[in-house]
Amino acid sequence: MTGITLRRLDAEHPDFENQLTALLAWDESADADIHDRVAGIIREVRQRGDAAVLELTRRFDHFAPERMADLELSREDLRSAWDGLTPELALALETAAGRIRAYAERQKLASWRYTEADGTVLGQQVAPLDRVGIYVPGGKAAYPSSVLMNAIPAHVAGVRDIIMVTPTPAGELNPLVLAAAHLAGVDRVFRIGGAQAVAALAYGTGTIPRVDKIVGPGNIYVATAKKLVFGQVGIDMVAGPSEILVIADGETHPDWIAMDLFSQAEHDEDAQSILIATSPAFLDAVEASIRRLLPGMERAEVIRASLLGRGALIAVPDLEVAAEVANRIAPEHLELSVADPESLAGRIRHAGAIFMGRHTAEALGDYCAGPNHVLPTSGTARFSSPLGVYDFQKRSSLIFCSPMGSATLARTASILARGEGLTAHARSAEYRIPGS
Repeated sequence: MTGITLRRLDAEHPDFENQLTALLAWDESADADIHDRVAGIIREVRQRGDAAVLELTRRFDHFAPERMADLELSREDLRSAWDGLTPELALALETAAGRIRAYAERQKLASWRYTEADGTVLGQQVAPLDRVGIYVPGGKAAYPSSVLMNAIPAHVAGVRDIIMVTPTPAGELNPLVLAAAHLAGVDRVFRIGGAQAVAALAYGTGTIPRVDKIVGPGNIYVATAKKLVFGQVGIDMVAGPSEILVIADGETHPDWIAMDLFSQAEHDEDAQSILIATSPAFLDAVEASIRRLLPGMERAEVIRASLLGRGALIAVPDLEVAAEVANRIAPEHLELSVADPESLAGRIRHAGAIFMGRHTAEALGDYCAGPNHVLPTSGTARFSSPLGVYDFQKRSSLIFCSPMGSATLARTASILARGEGLTAHARSAEYRIPGS
C-alpha cells in the first residue's frame, strides 16, 4: 500500500471558507434515481402489503421466505441467541445496556401545571408514543449497539410496543443483534430491511403493525424512505455518513489521534474524519502516524478511501478559531483533545456529542459511555439533537379555565378574532362572558 497524503486547509487562507464548504458538501439523498426507486417500493408496499414485502425481500436480500411467518422471529429465537453468547459478550452487552438506561432515565420529560390567581389551570401533559419501529442494519455489517441505543430509550419513555426490522441477506442472522433485542426488550422482530421495511412500518401490512415513529440508521435507500414517509409517521432524522472532528492542542500522542480518525473512516468510504490543530508540526506527526498505522488495519482500503475522499487536516492559529471552525462544521462527533476541554466546550454551540479530554475516545460513546450514539450528521447538529427518551414522548397542552378566567380571556379572544374576521371564533368566546 502506497503512502497517503491528506488534504490540508489553513483557517487563515483567504479562500478557506470556500475550501471548507467544498470539503463538507454532501447531498447523496438528492439523487433523483434513488428517490424514484424508493418511491416505487413504498407504493408497492402500500398497495400490496405482505405480498409486496415477501417479493421485495426475495428480490433484494437473496432470501426466499414462502410466507410472512418466515419473516418473524419469535421471542424464543431471541432468547436462544442470548443464551448462546459467551459470558464475556453477555457481560459487555449488559454493562452497555445498564449505562444507556441510567443515562436515559435522566432524560424523561415530566408533566407540569400551574394555577393562576382566578383558578385557571395551564400545563403540559407528557405521554409516551404507543408503538415505534427501530431499523437495525443486518447481515455481516450488524450493530447490536444500535439495538440498545434505539430500544432502551423507548422503553424508558414507556413505549408500549417496539417493533424491530433487520435485513438478513442470504438468510444470514446475526446472533449478537438478536441477543441485544432480547436484552433491550424488543417486542417483535421481522427479517426485512431496506425501503420496504420502512414502508411496512409506516403504513402497516396484514402482518407488520403500523408504527408512530421510525428510528435507527440505514443506507441511502433507508434514509430516503424515511424522508418520504415522514408526515405519515415521525422519524428520528435523515442520517448521512458518519463523521468525526478532532480538535487537538498538539500534546496528545499522534497515534491516538490517527486511530480516532480511523474509527469513523472505517465505517464506509463516505465517512468523514477531520483534524484541527494549532500546530502544523502536529498535523505532520498525525499524518506520519496515519501512514504507519494504516497498513495494519483490517479495513485499510475503506479507511484510505474515506480519508482521501473526505478527510482533512486543518491548521488554525489558536483554539478560539478552532471552536469557530467546529461550529461552522457542526460535527456528529467532536473530540476536544486539549488540556482544558471544559473551557473549550463552553465555546461549542453545534455538535452531536462532545468528547472531552485526551482519554475520551469517541469509540467509547459508540458502545457504552451511556449517551446515545444516534446523532445528527451533515451539519444538522445546528438544529438537531441526539436521539433520546424525549424522542419517544409527546406533549399535550392543558387548558382548564375557571368561569372568571374564561370571561376574562374571552374578551381578549373576541377582540383578536374579530380583528382577523373570524366571527364564529369571536362568538364562541363571547358565549362564555356572563350576560353576553
